[in-house]
Amino acid sequence: MDWQRSPQPGPAPRSARPRSTAHRFWPPRTDKLWRSPLRGPWLTSVLGLALLVSLPLVVVTGLLDYIAYGPQFHQARPADVGWLRLPVFGWPTRPAWLFQLTQGLHVVLGLVLVPVVVAKLWSVIPRLFVWPPVRSLPHLLERLSLVLLVGGVLFEIVTGILNISYDYVFGFSFYSAHYYGAWVFIAGFVVHVALKLPLMLRSLRSRSLREELRTPLARTVPEPADADDLVASRPATATMSRRGFLGVVAGSSALVAVTTVGQVVGGPARMLAFLLPRGRSYGDGPNAFQVNKTAAAAGVRAADVGASWRLTVRYGDHVVRLDRPSLAAMAQHTARLPIACVEGWSTTQSWGGVRLRDLAVLVEAVSPRSAVVSSLARHGSFNRATLEGGQVLDPDAMLALRVNGADLSLDHGYPARVVVPAIPGVHATKWVHSIEFHDD
Repeated sequence: MDWQRSPQPGPAPRSARPRSTAHRFWPPRTDKLWRSPLRGPWLTSVLGLALLVSLPLVVVTGLLDYIAYGPQFHQARPADVGWLRLPVFGWPTRPAWLFQLTQGLHVVLGLVLVPVVVAKLWSVIPRLFVWPPVRSLPHLLERLSLVLLVGGVLFEIVTGILNISYDYVFGFSFYSAHYYGAWVFIAGFVVHVALKLPLMLRSLRSRSLREELRTPLARTVPEPADADDLVASRPATATMSRRGFLGVVAGSSALVAVTTVGQVVGGPARMLAFLLPRGRSYGDGPNAFQVNKTAAAAGVRAADVGASWRLTVRYGDHVVRLDRPSLAAMAQHTARLPIACVEGWSTTQSWGGVRLRDLAVLVEAVSPRSAVVSSLARHGSFNRATLEGGQVLDPDAMLALRVNGADLSLDHGYPARVVVPAIPGVHATKWVHSIEFHDD
């Protein structure tokens, strides 16, 4: 009997082997990576609605603050923004807390939204690994808008927090980069909202927020499968309800608000403002309030403001030089005004000194259109500022000599500093040595 050995199966040709996806590197298996039963169009839309309502306010207040810096005087950075130039208008001096409000909202609300942004990115992270990456022209537009949107918002958050912390590790101009980054974000935001708004509205109507907030962990189940692959195909057991997740996000934002807003509103809340390290108190007695830049940091020495100090007031050919006793002998004015800085902190104190419009009269500048204020500061780029005519002529605008009934300390600008309602703190020039009024 002839025995025939059955042929043993050999390795199949490479082209005939089935491709295993168990250990692939890219694209990763979303059914193993993203298994949370909470993800879905409804949860993403709730977070998206919160950002849709609040982020425009952050953008608008930021652009208003740019105008407040006076781009028409080339003192808003960047100075030349080309076709991104905003419609400039005279920044008003009333209400006196206007810049305090806009800058405070911009910084505090921007920080408060960080947990919401992180939660939103978590809710849509499976979309980053969709394969193939581009399926159609609308899908391509959506992906491009996401690059601008996510990249822009993360860039603005990171650089903003570093600026608040006075930590310029990025090595470029914060003001210029933050301004251009804002427009990148705006472009992505507008396109993304136009593409996704109908889906967001449908998703919000798919579930009741009230009922979802009443749903405990035991009854938390995944949302129905969706076309965007946000819902996990193999969801894990829920360890948190959706109301718990939204509660964590809301609680995190509330904690950020409590530890931030005190630098704007002042009072007892200021003791809790741990997230704004700039603007701590320096000095004693009436001068014990925030200092953004000390005299030492600005390169101002005691000898610079001694008996030889004179204030030069100029308007065309008219020049007057005044020492501090001469200023103190003029009609004095007192007003309680805030100083608000770009980092988000502000302080309201009682200032006393000579009205700017009285100094203008000394050199026969009846209705000046602007005034250039120069400082003794040697270090830093803000050793001079230009004020608008309306700011000069405001009845509370003054060259302050005192604060809270006492002479200014050296760190607060002795012998004289400018205080004007509603202007950015950087234009409340300290260690003033000259004021030049202009008609143009």
